[in-house]
Parts: sequence; structure tokens; C-alpha cells
Amino acid sequence: MANCASRQSPKLQASGSKLKQLCNKAHKKTVSYCNFASMSFLYPSFLAALGAIAIPIIIHLFYFRRFKRVYFTNVKFLRELKEERSSRNKLKHLLVLMSRILALVFLVLAFAQPYIPQANSKIVQGSKAVSIYVDNSFSMNAGSGVTLFDRARRKAEEIARAYRPEDRFQLLTNDFEGRHQRLLNKDEFLNYLEEITVSPAVQTLNDVVNRQKQALSDANVQQKNLFLISDFQKNIVNIENDTAYNLYLIPLQTDERQNVYVDSVWFETPARNLNEQAQLLVRIKNSGNNALEGSRLELRINNQVKAMRDFSVAANNQSIDTLSFNITETGWQQAEVQITEPSTVAFDNTYYFTFEVAERINVLVINPASGGGNAYLNALFKQLTGFSVQNQSENQLDYAKLPANQLIILNQLRTFSSGLSAELQQYVNNGGGLLIFPSATANLTSYNNLLKNLRVNTFTALNKNRRETDYINTGQEIFKDVFEKLPNNLDLPYANSSYDMTAFANTGEEVLLRFRGGASLLSKYDVGNGKVYLCAVPPDLQVSNLPSHAIFPPMIHKIALSSGKGKLLAFTIGKNSVIETDVPPATAQNTDEVYKLKGTDEEFIPGQKAIGNKLFLTIGSQLRQSGIYSLFKDAAKPAAYFGFNYNRLESVLVYFTPDELKKQFNFSNIRFFDDNTDLTTLVGQIDRGVILWKWCLLLALTFLLFEILLLRLWKT
Repeated sequence: MANCASRQSPKLQASGSKLKQLCNKAHKKTVSYCNFASMSFLYPSFLAALGAIAIPIIIHLFYFRRFKRVYFTNVKFLRELKEERSSRNKLKHLLVLMSRILALVFLVLAFAQPYIPQANSKIVQGSKAVSIYVDNSFSMNAGSGVTLFDRARRKAEEIARAYRPEDRFQLLTNDFEGRHQRLLNKDEFLNYLEEITVSPAVQTLNDVVNRQKQALSDANVQQKNLFLISDFQKNIVNIENDTAYNLYLIPLQTDERQNVYVDSVWFETPARNLNEQAQLLVRIKNSGNNALEGSRLELRINNQVKAMRDFSVAANNQSIDTLSFNITETGWQQAEVQITEPSTVAFDNTYYFTFEVAERINVLVINPASGGGNAYLNALFKQLTGFSVQNQSENQLDYAKLPANQLIILNQLRTFSSGLSAELQQYVNNGGGLLIFPSATANLTSYNNLLKNLRVNTFTALNKNRRETDYINTGQEIFKDVFEKLPNNLDLPYANSSYDMTAFANTGEEVLLRFRGGASLLSKYDVGNGKVYLCAVPPDLQVSNLPSHAIFPPMIHKIALSSGKGKLLAFTIGKNSVIETDVPPATAQNTDEVYKLKGTDEEFIPGQKAIGNKLFLTIGSQLRQSGIYSLFKDAAKPAAYFGFNYNRLESVLVYFTPDELKKQFNFSNIRFFDDNTDLTTLVGQIDRGVILWKWCLLLALTFLLFEILLLRLWKT
């Protein structure tokens, strides 16, 4: 039986396959019939007029002909003529009746406006609000001949033409302009569409959709549709679905994928000083699938080439290269790093930045009221150039002048007033450097109140045992490059007595010098925008040999150089909307004293707000071109310089494919349109289904014409 079954199985499979094909054909016909059968009407109340079909029928039934009297010599001929004319008239009248009925039927259907809805589409009557986002970022310049941006504008026009004149439209771009946040009629929309250009602004698609929904939220319409026309770079696609809106995605594809660009730059140390060598680190990224070999990186400062370096970067990877140069002048330095090799994507080949080299570093030493300055600190700073040191007693301080110092040294104060403690906390949070040398007879309660407010470790007790240092952190900036090579028997400081400290894990302590046994001698903490250096011993030879040790001068020197708030080297267009400056605000309300920003090709007045002795600038959307900008009241005397760069989000040429988008956004209210389709027809069918009223009107006219031809040409 098994053999028999196996022999019969091919025939059974063949017959099953034929049956399946027949079923598929029948299914297609059924689907087609069902689509036609699912025809709906936009105005079904007009179907009541089909009752008018009775009018031509009544006219046909009660139509009485008027006879003409004709004389014949023979009745036989009369009978034959009557029979022939009767059959012809009957056929003619039936054809005329049919023409009139069909013309009337299709005329009524035309007024009822029949349509066949698309699958998964709901036809909504009434006006609609339509928001169309056109991606006008730099990546849309890709494409040979016709760019992606040109194609996007054409698609937006096709979408607008699919809607009716009474519908309302919003045009949205990455610029987020105020005028684009209102609803327009179709003609206004098309005019605005012609005006938009490629822009350096970059927005995530979630921000775009939120902006669209905000514009349509107050629209009194029956349906709200959102369209996104973009290249859908992966680093900007983060859409959160909202089923209250219909979302349509139109991805535009390009073959350009290769791009090498300067991502960012930073200095190895936070401070730049005259006649010293600076190390500038440059991060270069390659977002393409091909490696770049032997390209050149160039550093220009004040329009002079300061350093050059060849570099290579692997595919889909990054490299960090170092450019070394000598600082030969003080004041503001205008700099740019550039990849000299030509690239198809050029907006990110250059990175602009600025930095300031101070003529001197201000240091304030706060001493006890009963004593003078520290001899070792005074002797040290006398030998150092580029420093301005002031010794002040703790009871003669001008708190308003504390922010003018890059470093404040607390020299063996026994206790702190609440006012000084609060001012020091604010000073550090705003970017200042604080070095604390405790007194051998310190009031630990007063000290620990300050240290707790700074969120650093606190003192526990004075340890009177002799302790020796066995560790120096040469990987940190304070002691880095101090020693060419550490000897095994290096002589490090000792202490006859020192303060023990807590070791809380959440303080971010970085140990610089450590006693044998694990206790800290000198530690660094990042607090707010500033730094705190906490020492366990005072600079007193009776307590420790630290002030006379060889590491003391470079330690204090490096702490002073590393102190002060690190300023941003560069800003991103469209991202850094508020900039904090150390420029003193204008003192008068006169517009002549308003600060201006000026670049190579543009000049404008930024928003300005004074907070304390700082000036905050609001850039907004006024700045559109990368480069170095000067801030000034008097053009001949700029107060500061800033470097602005285009957003590097646009530099990563990695896109979602249409299939990837469909997989990620598989929701019933989200649809996808192919770039090659005619959106006017496709959107119109989705919005109103397959429109049939034009065909009905054409058929009505056809049957009326047929009736006229019957009446005029068919002679009986």
C-alpha cells in the first residue's frame, strides 16, 4: 500500500498544483470583483434621483403617434408597409429609451461621485490639513545632475497638487522658521516651496513630526496628514508613532556613501601659555566603506600654516591625530584644521575654532589674618614669568574680584567664615581652580563644612606619625612630562604629621601623590566647571619637606596653568543657541553699545543678556555660514572671537533603505511611497480612492449623443 501511495503521489501533487492555480485565478477575479463591488459614494443622497428613470419610461409607454392619412389603390400594399414600419419604430424607440435611461443613470452617479477606496484606507469627507516636510540639509545636495533636494521639492509639489483647493498646507524645513508654522492655501504653499534652499540646520525626525503636529493641532479639519521627504539618515531617524495622524514616508536614495571629515578638536591640556608647545588632538572619521590612505591634515592659525600631518583612516572608522605647534603670541587665536584632499562632500572638511592666550595668569593667595604670605610660594612665583600673584589677608578680601583669578590658594587658614565658604563654592562651580593647604591647627569642623559643600573628601583627624610618599601619578596633567624617566629609587616627599581623609567613592577623587599605606597626600577633584586640589599637609618645613622638595615648583606651576574654566573651542550652528562669554555687558541702553557678530560674509546682532559680569549671546537661526566670527562694539577692537561649524550629524552618510524603514515602522497609519511613483495620482487615490465620477459623466454624455444620433439619422 505504501508503494502504491508513493506511485500515485506525483499525480495527486500535479492535480493539486493545477487546482491551486485555478483557485488563485478565481481569487484574483474575486478580488477584482470585490474591489468593484466595494464601490462607495461621496454623496450617496444623490442616488435618490435615480427615481427620475421613470420619466423616460412613462413618456415611452404613453407616447401616441399622430397618423397621417394616405390614400392607396390597394390595401395589400398598406398592410405590408404598416408591418415593416412598426418593427423599425419599435426597435428605434427601445434604443432611444435605453439611451435616455442610461444617460440619466450615469448623470445621477456622477453627482453622487462614486469611488473605489484603496485597501486599508478610509475616505474622509471635508477639508484636510496637510504638513509636508522637505529635508533641506547638506546631505540632500547629493546626486549627480538632479540633487536629492530638487527631487524632494518636486515630490512636495506632486503631493500638494493631489489635494483640493480648500485643503490647507504647512511647509516645513530644517530651519524651523516662524513663517513655516502657519497653514497656507495651495498657491501660497507652492510659492513658499520655490523659495526654500539648502541649509546648515539639522533636525531629528522626531522633532520634525512634533513640529508638524503642533502646527496642525489647532486646525479645524476632518483629517490630518503628515508627509516626510528625506534621505532618512540613520542618525536622525527616531520617530515616535502617533495613531491620531496619517504619516507618509518618501525616502530618496543616492549612491554616495563615502565621506571623510574632521569631527572635533581639543587640546591635551586645558590652558595655553605663551612660548610653550601645544598639542592639538584632531578626531577624523570615515563614514564610507573605503579606507583613506595618505591624506593630509593642515593647521592654520591667524592665516599662517602652523602644522601639517599625513593621516590614514580605515573604512567606517576613526583616527585621532596630534598636531604640535608653538604659541608665539598672546590674545585671541583664530584657527582652522582642514583636510586638504578634495571630497565630493566638502562642507565638513574644515573645522573652525578659537582660543585665547592670556598675557598673565592671575593667582590669589589668601593668608591668615595674623600672618603674612608663604615664603616658598612667594619665592616660586617670583621666578615664574606670566603670573600675576596677589597676597591678601582673609579679612581684607573683595569677594567681587575673586572670579578674576584663575587660581586661588588657601594658605593655612585656621577657619572659614560662612561668607567666604559660599563665595569659594560659587567660584569653583563657575570654573575657578582652588588649592587648599590646611593649617596644622585647623578647625576641622569649619574645613569639612566647606569640603562637604564642594562634594570632596573631608579631613578626619591629624595623624602625627611620619609618613613617606611612594606614588606619584605621572599620567595626570600635573606631573605629566615632569620626569623623562622615573628612577626606581626616586626620593619623594615625607610628612612628620598629616591629615587623614575620607575615601568616599562618589567624589571623583584623582590621587596625585599618595603615602605608603594608601592615604592621599594630594588629590584632585572636578567640581562643577572648576577644579579643587586638596593637600594633606601645609607648606611648612616643620610639618613636611614638600615645599622644599624638587616636585613642589612644577606641581604649583602646573596647577596654576591647569586652573581656570576651560572655554569651548568651537560651536555648532543650530545647536549652541546660547553662548556664555567673559565679555563685560554693555553698560547703557543705547543701541550703539550693542554687541555684533561678524563673519566673512554676514553680520548680525545676536540676542544679548547680562547676568552678573558675564554676557550671554543668543544666536538663533541668524547664523548660517561656518567660519570665524568676531564679537565687537567697535569693529576696530573685537572683544572676542568664536568658531562656528556645521553640524556633523549630516556627515554620516548612512541611510535607511525603504525595506528597513518598512520593517522598523510597521504601523497601520504609516505608509511608504516609492521615489519613482507619481504622487499626485497615488496620494489622490489614497485620499479619495479611485475616482469614477468623470467616467460616469463621460458615459452620460456618450448616451445622450447616441440618442441624438438615433433621432436625427434614423429615418422611419
